[in-house]
Amino acid sequence: MTQSPTPKFATQAVHAGASPDPTTGARATPIYQTTSFVFNDAEHAAALFGLEAFGNIYTRINNPTQSVLEARMAALEGGSAALAVASGHAAQFLALHTLLEPGDEFVAARQLYGGSINQFNHSFKKFNWNVRWADAFEPASFERAITPRTRAIFCESIANPGGIVVDLPAVAEVAKRAGVPFIVDNTLATPYLCRPKEFGADIIVHSLTKFIGGHGNSVGGVIVDCGTFDWKGSRHRYASLVDPNPSYNGIKLAETFGPMAFAIAARVLGLRDLGPAISPFNAFLILTGVETLPLRMQRQSDNALAVAEWLSKHPAVSWVNYAGLPENASYAAHQKICPKGAGAVFTFGLKGGYEAGVRLVSGLKLFSFLANLGDTRSLVIHPASTTHRQLANEQREAAGAGPDVVRLSIGIEDVDDIIADLDQALASL
Repeated sequence: MTQSPTPKFATQAVHAGASPDPTTGARATPIYQTTSFVFNDAEHAAALFGLEAFGNIYTRINNPTQSVLEARMAALEGGSAALAVASGHAAQFLALHTLLEPGDEFVAARQLYGGSINQFNHSFKKFNWNVRWADAFEPASFERAITPRTRAIFCESIANPGGIVVDLPAVAEVAKRAGVPFIVDNTLATPYLCRPKEFGADIIVHSLTKFIGGHGNSVGGVIVDCGTFDWKGSRHRYASLVDPNPSYNGIKLAETFGPMAFAIAARVLGLRDLGPAISPFNAFLILTGVETLPLRMQRQSDNALAVAEWLSKHPAVSWVNYAGLPENASYAAHQKICPKGAGAVFTFGLKGGYEAGVRLVSGLKLFSFLANLGDTRSLVIHPASTTHRQLANEQREAAGAGPDVVRLSIGIEDVDDIIADLDQALASL
């Protein structure tokens, strides 16, 4: 009998990690709404707590609904294991908590979601974790930012809000030469458009709240361990992974768990003690959304390209920054990194500046004016007055969120209706 081939993406989006419930026969993954789980006996309990066996202990650490979501995301990204958590911010926090000791540094692209810039610049300083900034347009700037204390490199595959498609292989080479793991936030691209592991990423994070869940009804995040970084052979010492762990009788996680060691460490050291657990209900809702991911992402990317082309010809618009347009600086990277589409999020500038941006977002009717993206519905925001308001003017400009910038997240509606709504709002300016 010949071995079955690996299922393709759309099949994995529906089936990976799941099977009918063995007790009831339920086909959809159940919501295991429980705090804790019964042990078979004292020996079984001891094995679970000692990391000698896999299984369920307490929903803060793991849960069967969460486990299906993790298995599916690992499959879609081509990773060895995954950890689902309460939000995208929690995913970033736990990923770097697993890597950094007080006084350590990491290098990040300055073209990031404003909340990430704030988290890195301010919240992380309380742990004495320090960020050094690089330019996503210039891979060599990552190398210049590296110091002896650098322990990771971080970027987004498609930057929010600027829509820059990063040359992931070039940045991955910098990380490889420095001997540090390469972390990629793949929220805007999703694994349907881009699989960062194929371009050198070692760790992938997502805000599941966005395109993965896709319906604006639940918050979650995930860390995917690609299983590619050699923790034991690294020139740097990653204590959480290679040192004997006193809370688990001296176990060395990298030695014991091999290519899934990072995901295990983030769970049993970070999630266990810091507690940003995803709820079973949110895991269930996100799982339901994942099933239609390839359909939604293709439709939304196609719609976004049509809208960007229309806006680029509008007299009230000074510029459009969408990597799917041939004249865009990221077009070549888009063709290499995510050839199926440049995503559904992009920015454009209004000739009327800040005041025009504020008026436009208030004048749209089909679009929802809110601080989210990746919904089935078309969404709009003026970053300078909302998501990036907490940043200094120079930081806003560097992040692609200047005063004239409007960010769109294009939905699955009929594209003619999306354009008609933009047309009437722009006419009112």
